[in-house]
Amino acid sequence: MMEKYKKSGQIVSKVRKMAVNHVKADMKIIDLIEYVENNIIEMGGMPAFPCNVSINEITAHYTSPPDDDSTIKRGDLVKIDLGAHVDGYIADSAVSILVGGDDTDLDPSEQDLNIKMIETAQNALESAINTIKEGIEIGKVGTAIEETINQNNLNSVSNLTGHGMDRWILHSGVSVPNIKEDNKHIIQEGDVLAIEPFVTNGIGRVGDMNDTYIFRFLRNRPMRIVQARKLLKIIENYRSLPFSQRWLTEHINSKQLNMAMRHLLSSRAIYPYHVLKEKSNARVAQAEHTVIVESDGCKIITK
Repeated sequence: MMEKYKKSGQIVSKVRKMAVNHVKADMKIIDLIEYVENNIIEMGGMPAFPCNVSINEITAHYTSPPDDDSTIKRGDLVKIDLGAHVDGYIADSAVSILVGGDDTDLDPSEQDLNIKMIETAQNALESAINTIKEGIEIGKVGTAIEETINQNNLNSVSNLTGHGMDRWILHSGVSVPNIKEDNKHIIQEGDVLAIEPFVTNGIGRVGDMNDTYIFRFLRNRPMRIVQARKLLKIIENYRSLPFSQRWLTEHINSKQLNMAMRHLLSSRAIYPYHVLKEKSNARVAQAEHTVIVESDGCKIITK
């Protein structure tokens, strides 16, 4: 088990660093996403979920739909959230990048603010990781995150959390708060946790957009429509891990795919993850690592 976690973590770490170097202005989002997902597979893993590339006020859950023409602009604050699994053992990590760095069209104060948010997200992640060991209340992790962020006169996104993970399960039911919270759940040795602070200068709340590009299998349902029945059998292969509609285009043409997906959603055979946006339309930065809890600390597998 530990060897598989170690391998998935190494894959995620390498691909995350490659992705940072690969991002450039005017590239299509779908090209960056496919670069990440293809490299995970080439290194011997499988994507644990569709690569998320969420830009500026778009906070999470954006992956390209089929034939996405959206592009990354100079000055965009880009969050790359990627995961890999080896035989169901998952590693999950994220990084934020200001495209163009010090050479953007942003006002200098805006540029400095974006860089400050990126650095604060990373510092909050480190503060959280430094609190984690067996026997600690999980609420203390959120306190460490929020205090670090508030020290920089920024806000934590309060209604997003990190999460526990189990084999084949990306969100195991344990939430890791990003704010001070009276959560007395005790962290145990061997727990696998994805710690992911989100930092903004906005109000620090996200809301659902109408768009949904990521889904998860829920249950088998009887289907009258042949295409929906066939598609559900394909989707079952992802087990409980999230998948993208984009991944299904090799199995079915776009018109039939859209129709079948509508049937699967209406029958509640699959669950949709809405794209999330910061409610005050402020930009958001994110940082994330996966850790395995030990008696006197934790092991970062995605460093």
